[in-house]
Amino acid sequence: MVDRIADIWGTRTPYARGERWPVRVDQTLAPGVAEGDVDRWVQSACVLCSNGCGCDIAVKDGRMVGIRGRQADIVNHGRLGPKGLFGSWQGVDTGDRLTRPLIRIDGELVETDWDTAMNRIVERSRHLLHTKGPLSHGFYTTGQLFLEEYYALGIIGKAGVGTPHMDGNTRLCTATAATAMKESFGSDGQPGSYVDIDECDAMFLFGHNMAETQTVLWMRVLDRLAGPNPPRLVCVDPRETPVARAAEVHLAVRPGTNLALMNGLIRELFVNGWIDDAYIAAHTLDVDRLRATVERWTPEAVAETCGVGADDVRRAAEIFGTSERILSTVLQGFYQSAQATASSCQVNNLHLLRGMLGKEGSGILQMNGQPTAQNNRECGADGDLPGFRNWENPQHVQELADLWDVDPDTIPHWAPPTHVMQIFRYVELGSIEFLWISATNPAVSMPQLERIRRILDTEGLFLVVQDLYLTETARYADVVLPCAAWGEKTGTFTNVNRTVHLSDKAVEPPGEARSDLDVFLDYSRRMDFRTRSGAPLLDWTGPEDGFRAWQECTRGRPCDYTGISYERLRGGSGIPWPCNDENPDGTVRLYGDGVFPTDPDYCESYGHDLLTGAATGPVLYRATVQPGKAWLKSEDYRPPHEEPSEEYPLRYTTGRTVYQFHTRTKTGRSRALNRAAPGAWVEVSPADAEQLGIVEGDMVAVLSRRGHLEVPVRVGDLREGTVFAPFHYGYWDDGGSEGSASAHHAANELTMTEWDPVSKQPVFKNAAVRIEKVRDGAGPSPAPTTAASRPARAGHRAAGRTTGSGGGPGRVPATVGGPEGEATERFPDTAPPRVASSEERP
Repeated sequence: MVDRIADIWGTRTPYARGERWPVRVDQTLAPGVAEGDVDRWVQSACVLCSNGCGCDIAVKDGRMVGIRGRQADIVNHGRLGPKGLFGSWQGVDTGDRLTRPLIRIDGELVETDWDTAMNRIVERSRHLLHTKGPLSHGFYTTGQLFLEEYYALGIIGKAGVGTPHMDGNTRLCTATAATAMKESFGSDGQPGSYVDIDECDAMFLFGHNMAETQTVLWMRVLDRLAGPNPPRLVCVDPRETPVARAAEVHLAVRPGTNLALMNGLIRELFVNGWIDDAYIAAHTLDVDRLRATVERWTPEAVAETCGVGADDVRRAAEIFGTSERILSTVLQGFYQSAQATASSCQVNNLHLLRGMLGKEGSGILQMNGQPTAQNNRECGADGDLPGFRNWENPQHVQELADLWDVDPDTIPHWAPPTHVMQIFRYVELGSIEFLWISATNPAVSMPQLERIRRILDTEGLFLVVQDLYLTETARYADVVLPCAAWGEKTGTFTNVNRTVHLSDKAVEPPGEARSDLDVFLDYSRRMDFRTRSGAPLLDWTGPEDGFRAWQECTRGRPCDYTGISYERLRGGSGIPWPCNDENPDGTVRLYGDGVFPTDPDYCESYGHDLLTGAATGPVLYRATVQPGKAWLKSEDYRPPHEEPSEEYPLRYTTGRTVYQFHTRTKTGRSRALNRAAPGAWVEVSPADAEQLGIVEGDMVAVLSRRGHLEVPVRVGDLREGTVFAPFHYGYWDDGGSEGSASAHHAANELTMTEWDPVSKQPVFKNAAVRIEKVRDGAGPSPAPTTAASRPARAGHRAAGRTTGSGGGPGRVPATVGGPEGEATERFPDTAPPRVASSEERP
C-alpha cells in the first residue's frame, strides 16, 4: 500500500512529450470496507481544490464509505490527491454536522424548524426592502457551490432583490485571474488546458505552489519531468517549494515585487528580439506603450528590487524567449500581492509577444484556488453579470432582462458591482443591514480579522449563514441554515480549464439539512419574487431545471454551455466549454485563431487603468479598440502598501499547506489530514532564526500593526527577511474563542485591509511584522515535514538563493503516522480516451 500522506504525489508514471498521460486509479475505502462490500459507485468530481478531478463515490448502507479516481476522466486520468482521498467524504460524514436550523433568542442560537427560520429571514428582508430599499441587502457566497446554485442566487440578487452588493470569496482567491483575462483578452475564460502539460517544452509557475495547491496537476508535471524530453521549469516564489526544488531557475523574489520581475522579463524579450512581430501587429494593441514601460527594468534593476540574481533573470527570460511551446500558470503569489492585476497581465503579455496561445503546449492557466470559482464568476453570484456580460453595456443588461422577464432597471448596472471589502465596509457604516453568507467563513479567511469580527457583531445587522457546520462565522449569525454537502446533492461545476463535470447525489443529507439550491428557491418563493408577466421569478423544481435555464443564459456568449447536458456528462468525462453547435465536443484551447472577444458589443469589460483602477468607459474604449485584438496592458512597478521598517523589519506572507483546505471546515475533521498538519505555525529562514535567537519549535509572537500570532516556529527554506504562515487555522477546534489567550493562531490577524485597484483582491501576501520569542519549544513545530514546510536543509541559508537544485521533490516521511485506512494505486491496461489536439478538434 502507498502512504499517500507521506508520499503526497504517489507512484510516478513517466511519459514523453506528445504521449498520453498514463492512467493510475487512486482509491481509498473506510476501514473494514472492501471493494466487494460497496453497494454502488456514484459519479462525481472532487471539490477540495480547483483541479476538478473526476471521481466516483462509494456508497454502502446509505453512507459514503470511499472514493476512487475516474480513469476515463480528461482531467486526472484516475488520480486523486491527499485531500480528495482523505478529506472528501470523511470531511462531511461527521457527528457535528448542522442538522436543524438555528435562530438567535436572547443572545443564544437555538434549534428551530425550517418554517420559523425562513419566516424570520423573509420578514426582515421584506421590511428592509420596503423601508430602506435593495441597497440594504448584501450577499456573500463561496467558490464551492454548484453552478445551478450560483445562478439561482445571481437571479435572486439581481432580478429579485435588485442589489449590486453581491460577491463571493472568489474575491479573495481568483478575482485577479478573471480581471487579468478581461483586461488582456476582453473576457474571462482560461486560454490554456491541462493537456498543454503533455505538449510543452517549458513551464513557468508564477506565484503558484502547484505541488500543494493542485496536487494531481503536479503529478502530471512530475511524470513529464521523469520522462524523456522533460520541460524546462521556472518557478517564481519566495519559498523553496517542491516546484522550486524541481525548477531549473528559481526566482525567490521579495514579496510585493512581482511586477518589477515581470517588467524585466518582458524587457529581455524585446532586447533580444524574442518576439513575434507579425503576431503582435496582427493580433495585439499598445505594444509601444508596453515597450516604454519596461525599458528601465534591466536585469540589474530587477535584481536590486526583487532580491534575485541578474543572471537568473536573463536565464529565465532566455527560456521563455527561445522555447517552442510554453505553458504558464499563475496563482495566489501574484493574485494576493501588490499590483496583482498588472503583474498577471504581464504574464498574458509574455505569451502575446511570442504568439504562444491556442497552440499545443502553449497557453496560460490563470488558476483558481477553489473547485467552483469559475461558476461563481460565470453565473454572476460574485456581482458580475451572468454569461460574462458587461454591466456597462445596456444591451447586455437588456438581454438578461428579456431572459428573466424583468424590468432592466431592476438589474443593478448604474455602478460597478460591490466587492466584498466594500460590502463589509457598508455593514460597518450601517447601510447594509441584511447580510446573507453562504458556504464561506470570513471570520477566518478575510484580512484584518479583529475588524471583521467587529463588523459581523455589528448591532442592527441581520446575519444569515448557511453552512455544514457551526463555523466561526456562523456563531455570529441571527439565523443558521443547515445545508447539504458534496455527495448529498446533484449539480454541475466547472474547473480551472473550463471542464464541466456532473456530481450526482450519492446519499441523503443528515437530519433536516437541505441543498443550497433548495434554500435559495424557498427564499424566492416566500418572498414572492415575480416576473413582469406575473410568473414566479424562479419556477425551477430541481437542479436540472436550473442547468437548462443556464444553457439559455450562455447561448452565444464566450462560456456557451448549450451543447452540454446532464445526459452527456453522465458515464464519461467532463466537457470543456464552449460547447455548442460549432464546437460539439467542447473546446480544448481558446484563441487559436488569434481572435479575442474585445469587440465593444461583445466584450465582458471595457477595461481599467492598472494603477488606479479607474474604468476606461465605453466611449474611450470604442474609440481605441480594434475589435478582435488583445490588449498589451502595462504599468510600472510601485512598492507595496507596507514595507519593512525598524519596528517591523520582516516581510510577512500567507499561504497554504497540502493537507488543509481553506479554513479547515472539512479537512480539519479528517483524522488523517489533521494528524499531518494539526496546528498553526510560522516559518522563518535559518539566517533569521539565528539572528532572532530562536530554534525549531520555539513559541514566538509575530506582530503587525493590526494584531499578533502566538505559534511555534518552523525553520524552513525561504528567503531571508520573509515570514510565512498558513492561513487555514481558525478557532472552532481550539477549545476557546477568538479572544482567548491561547487562540492567537489565525494568520489573517496580521494582514491588512488593502486591495488591488482593479481586481479588488485583498493583499494577503504583503505586510510588515516583527518576531519575538515567547518561550522555548517542547519539540518540533506541528508543520508538516513534507512539501514547502519541510525543515531547512542542514547548512542551508536561503539568503539570496535564486536557483533551484534541479532535483525533484524527495519522499520525506510525514510529521506523524499515516492515514487511518490505506490508499491504493492501480494501473489499468485501459488507457483514457485520447484528447484530440487543437488541430484535430474544433
